[in-house]
Amino acid sequence: MLLGGCLGLAWVLGGQVLHDLAEGLDRDRLPLWKVVVPLVAVLLTSVIAVRRWAAPVCTRCGTASASTRPVPDAATRRAILRSATVAVVGTVGGFAAAVGRNRGWIAVGRTFIGPGIPTEAPEQEPAWQEARIRRYRRLGRTDAMISDISVGCGQLQDPEIAREAIARGVTYFDTSPDYSTAASERALGEAIQGHRHDLFLATKFCRPNGHLLDETPVPEVMAAVEASLTRLRTDHVDLIHIHSCDRVERLMAANIHEAFDRLKEQGKVRFLGVSTHTPNLERVAHAAIDSGRFDVMMLAYHFGMWPDFGNILEKAKAHDVGIVAMKTLKGAKHTNLASFRREADSYAQAAFRWVLSNPNVSSLVVSFAKPQHVDEYVAASGTPLTTADVRRLEHYDVLVRGDYCQPHCGVCLDSCPESLPINDVLRHRMYSKDYGRERDAMGLYAALERNASACITCPAPCQGQCPHGVPIRDAMLDAHRVLRLPA
Repeated sequence: MLLGGCLGLAWVLGGQVLHDLAEGLDRDRLPLWKVVVPLVAVLLTSVIAVRRWAAPVCTRCGTASASTRPVPDAATRRAILRSATVAVVGTVGGFAAAVGRNRGWIAVGRTFIGPGIPTEAPEQEPAWQEARIRRYRRLGRTDAMISDISVGCGQLQDPEIAREAIARGVTYFDTSPDYSTAASERALGEAIQGHRHDLFLATKFCRPNGHLLDETPVPEVMAAVEASLTRLRTDHVDLIHIHSCDRVERLMAANIHEAFDRLKEQGKVRFLGVSTHTPNLERVAHAAIDSGRFDVMMLAYHFGMWPDFGNILEKAKAHDVGIVAMKTLKGAKHTNLASFRREADSYAQAAFRWVLSNPNVSSLVVSFAKPQHVDEYVAASGTPLTTADVRRLEHYDVLVRGDYCQPHCGVCLDSCPESLPINDVLRHRMYSKDYGRERDAMGLYAALERNASACITCPAPCQGQCPHGVPIRDAMLDAHRVLRLPA
């Protein structure tokens, strides 16, 4: 019973802290006592177990008593071993409970926060040089006309890249204090000098160590935004997001909204937005639209999204909420796709054209991290989606089917009788086969508590569970073959 209580505490308290870390909340201000309490509970349970199992026992009444004969050494050792087992089981079980509560983040993290992926063509086409933005679109009720291809500053540290994008006609820039520990805001602030009135700037309610907690006092929220203005070297931002939002409670946090209203009155911010690519994307997006508070939503959107996702975009359009698409390249990986290499040079442009073919999307944000990104990405602006683009995207999905676990999924996990971390195994397989990180992948696989060796004799109830066509058992067996360490 005590052990069950410990696991419950880990699920409720530890799971919440793990969720907040995954959501990107300021790690220096998270309530770490929620991690300590389950751990202390496990230790207390172990102490109680020691006292219960190691105490002398009366041979007449069967109760523990200090006056009865000492317990033999062997019995004492067994008692200590049992109490140690309780501690280990409680600790491991508590960790598993906290992770299990947040398993929806695993697929998201694998795709969007995982290893680096090829983001540019292997060869730059001469026709892309000096490309300029060809189309500007209305950003919902903000009435701003912004470039259809826009700069995400997650990896921006060279101001010259942003300056070149501005020279090519890019007008929308998205940054955040926690991008490169505020280096992104500083680089962008340097780049926009002399161009501020031509641009639409977006940042986040955030500090360099993470997003602001729900209960952050209003003056602290305002101070964090003002620090962003200082780094950006401007007196206002056009849009500020509640970033990577996975909870309606955080979306509607009273202190954040009060701070926004005050900042807006002072002319330091103009519009309110929310960004999400999290497991609860749909719930957060619908709540944002229904609240009437949000002018813009920045959502993960790419070729192959689930069919109902279009309903969110239609609803946003009906309420005049602007949509900025992010994660448009999803898990693009060309390293192991030999038959795709001849087409890989235009994969990004095809992906962009597909996203922008939806009239409910105002713009897409993509990281401009290298000088060649300016040419290649801007060249897709204002160009129509072709049947060749769609075939290329479909061909890519066919080639990666069986390797690519869609985000926001995890459907297969409950079907595994061995409770294997299927998504982790397939991720490590991807590191080895697609990114050439064989040694790292084998080490990660070896560190798993359970591996795919169990699949050899399993009847595979997981087979057919993947809604995206991944042949789970075959992929797991292949992973075990590729990743197991030599005997």
